[in-house]
Amino acid sequence: MAKYVLNLAHLYGDLLNTYGDVGNILELQYYAKQMDTEIQTTVISTENDFHADDFDLAFFGGGQDYEQVIVSKDIQNKKAEIQKFIEADKPMLAICGGYQLLGHYYLSAQGKKIPGIGVLNHYTLNQNNNRFIGDITIKSEDTGEVYHGFENHNGMTFLGDGEKPLGTVVSGNGNNDQDNSEGAIYKQTYCSYFHGPVLTRNGLLAKRMILKALHNKYPDVDFTTQEQYEVQPTF
Repeated sequence: MAKYVLNLAHLYGDLLNTYGDVGNILELQYYAKQMDTEIQTTVISTENDFHADDFDLAFFGGGQDYEQVIVSKDIQNKKAEIQKFIEADKPMLAICGGYQLLGHYYLSAQGKKIPGIGVLNHYTLNQNNNRFIGDITIKSEDTGEVYHGFENHNGMTFLGDGEKPLGTVVSGNGNNDQDNSEGAIYKQTYCSYFHGPVLTRNGLLAKRMILKALHNKYPDVDFTTQEQYEVQPTF
């Protein structure tokens, strides 16, 4: 039996799972197990309230425009608690559609403006008859870590005040193919267009999220053993 337990909220997991990004939760569970920790997952969907104090981690995936419009309408009711979760320095991973909906708005492929909740300061435009598709490599300016992934998105996201990119594009397109950025970081919220899922090839990011959640929940515990766990390359 695991010594520690973390509770994870899977935001709209029944709707936003088009690209198989639910695999990020499997990866979090795998790495947590290596660190003597169990992750218990709860799907928070349109019929559920979200209470920030109930969770230690969160995952917000992506989907097609139809599902994202449904989520866009409902998530306005969850804005205050999502913002509370983020400002409490709790780790969240948001991919593609989830990334877009945390920002102010995004334009659908048809040009319709879909409101986000504006808890992060980015916005997303669309492209005419084009998508960014293919392998991508970025480098984190903070840690020096190199992340590998696969992007597939019509959106062009531009970061705002308080945000910094997950990494600088080494190869690929990134947020918008203009400013060499990919993804976004604000506090412990990590956003990205990496599908695949991202944590399958970038276990160091999973480890960082788990360690932060453990320190938040168990502030008096010495996690030296968990910090020394070596993530093996998977790319």
